[in-house]
Amino acid sequence: METTSKKSFITRDIMKNSILGAFKKFNPVYMIKNPVMFVVEIGFIFVLMLTIFPTLLDNGVGGHDRLYNAIVAFVLFITILFANFAESIAEGRGKAQVQTLKKTKTVTQACVLLPDGSEVVKQAHELIKGDIVLVQAGEVVPNDGEVIEGIATVDESAITGESAPVVKERGGDFSSVTGGTIVTSDWLKIEITSLPGESFLDKMISLIEGASRKKTPNEIALNTLLVSLTIIFLLVVVTLYPMTTYLNVHIPVATLIALTVCLIPTTIGGLLSAIGIAGMDRVTQFNVIAMSGRAVEACGDVDTLILDKTGTITYGNRMATEFSPVKGVDQKELIRTGWLSSLTDDTPEGKSILSLACKLNVDTADEKMIKDTSEHISFTAQTRMSGIDMQDGTKIRKGAYDTIKKASLAAGHVIPKDLEQIVREVSSLGGTPLVVAKNNKILGVIYLKDIVKSGLKERFEQLRAMGIKTIMCTGDNPLTAASIAKEAGVDGFIAESKPEDKIKVIKDEQALGKIVAMTGDGTNDAPALAQANVGLAMNSGTNAAKEAANMVDLDSNPTKIIEVVEIGKQLLMTRGALTTFSIANDVAKYFAIIPAMLMGAVPEMKSLNIMMLNTPTSAIISALIFNAIIIPMLIPIAMKGVKYKPMSAAKLLSKNLLIYGLGGIIAPFIGIKLIDLIIGPILHIIGL
Repeated sequence: METTSKKSFITRDIMKNSILGAFKKFNPVYMIKNPVMFVVEIGFIFVLMLTIFPTLLDNGVGGHDRLYNAIVAFVLFITILFANFAESIAEGRGKAQVQTLKKTKTVTQACVLLPDGSEVVKQAHELIKGDIVLVQAGEVVPNDGEVIEGIATVDESAITGESAPVVKERGGDFSSVTGGTIVTSDWLKIEITSLPGESFLDKMISLIEGASRKKTPNEIALNTLLVSLTIIFLLVVVTLYPMTTYLNVHIPVATLIALTVCLIPTTIGGLLSAIGIAGMDRVTQFNVIAMSGRAVEACGDVDTLILDKTGTITYGNRMATEFSPVKGVDQKELIRTGWLSSLTDDTPEGKSILSLACKLNVDTADEKMIKDTSEHISFTAQTRMSGIDMQDGTKIRKGAYDTIKKASLAAGHVIPKDLEQIVREVSSLGGTPLVVAKNNKILGVIYLKDIVKSGLKERFEQLRAMGIKTIMCTGDNPLTAASIAKEAGVDGFIAESKPEDKIKVIKDEQALGKIVAMTGDGTNDAPALAQANVGLAMNSGTNAAKEAANMVDLDSNPTKIIEVVEIGKQLLMTRGALTTFSIANDVAKYFAIIPAMLMGAVPEMKSLNIMMLNTPTSAIISALIFNAIIIPMLIPIAMKGVKYKPMSAAKLLSKNLLIYGLGGIIAPFIGIKLIDLIIGPILHIIGL
């Protein structure tokens, strides 16, 4: 699936639907959910009534004020429309993905296996939890479930965007299947684990559409602040009217409403919901489904990151990195023997030995002949060695140190004196020593290493710069764990860890007031995923893990938790930056409207007209227009997010105050003045 950067910001369909949605959101029942914009709508309705019924307040309003009221009403209408449009754009991008997901929800028939061994065909929506269904190659999985028998490849591209089928089988961490995916080979018996309408796919669609989106704690706190500021400025304006009347200063009601709209935080009020929706959308663009906005927001506050070693920090497959011959053995002979021992070995370790030997220029001319004439000896838990028996009677083996040593002694060979030292050195580096023998004579050691993923060390440095501590969990012994931890650059590690150890470290960190994130995919990870503030489960993992987590990675890439944390940070930073900009905007607008309102009655107020605006009317309308058009101008920032760079909270605050605080003060001075220069002459012509 494409990343965010490759996707169009707004398509034609999204634009069309967003415009329609913006008008639909004028419904007061919907608008009351956003108190700031609801106040603007009430003001719009009131000014509109004054325009239609000029004598409503019986204050002698004439045609002159009627035209002024109409202009103010129109600008207020545009302000609300732009705020609704911002939210509709954010929702539209999510709904575009929903349409793709809904295409996978086809009417599917399922072959249900009854307890007596008979079969019955049901529609997918008729299935209940506990039903056993048989799905064969080419058929669609009717609903979420667990594989109880069989092994097959499943095409999950409709959900994950990845074209490569995934092998599913009973047990382990790849036993769960998702409704709407397609079995591409063999067959599977599946036990249904969810009811129709409650599948993972249904939850994804509901969440992306925003039907389940609830305001997060930070969003609620900010909304409370905005409502408080709105109430304060409403009280200020309400008390201003009798005061000016007492001073015999006539201020039109439309002007007072315009003052209210310009003073209350309409900019962030119009963008707040869009920022939250866009934050979840950005996570979705990374192919991660957040079960709630709270989960995305929690990512921005993460202090500690718990990561599994295998598959997350390392590739999980041990790779050959070095051939170390014992004293008296030529390295070329060891390389050739190691290559022979792996010719028929299809394991990742065996393939890596062949690859390393080829890089070291091993002679491969007789490869086909040896394969055709030799007998493959497979690795077993009992023998702990593998290799080949060649046609000429030569026996090539590679395996564990103690096993090969025992076989060599039994054959009457002397164990090389430096063998134990080589094995100890490899082990101390966190590697696996694989001893190679020819006819039970030990030739040397192959160094197998669990390779740390490239670029991870730099990523962990970035996390450290954000103030996030990384802890690696592994079942390896302390020596190996320490070596991997040092190479990867994590801050700490837990060796020989068990599921209860993960829960303990999470609880210990949380007891210190830390926000903890972790990844997992197995049933044994479910308790820890549930305990963590941010739990990222792999889509390829078990249903238990996905149910326990509050995020699911459709690509099953454990390292993606790092990107998700950065998106959470970006969400909080975007909200903070635009709030700073909005409040700073309001400060600047005071200098446009307050002098314009009062300088007719109080000449000394002219000294505050530092923008040198044309007339009081043009000043008020210019400020109102600027207040409206700044909302759509900030939509791209709200949608894409403020660019995030790892830095301390103090530096981040200073940067926001400098860019968005200072910028928020300067922008209205420039914008309002430019608008005044344009509309001033027009208002003069029409007599305002």
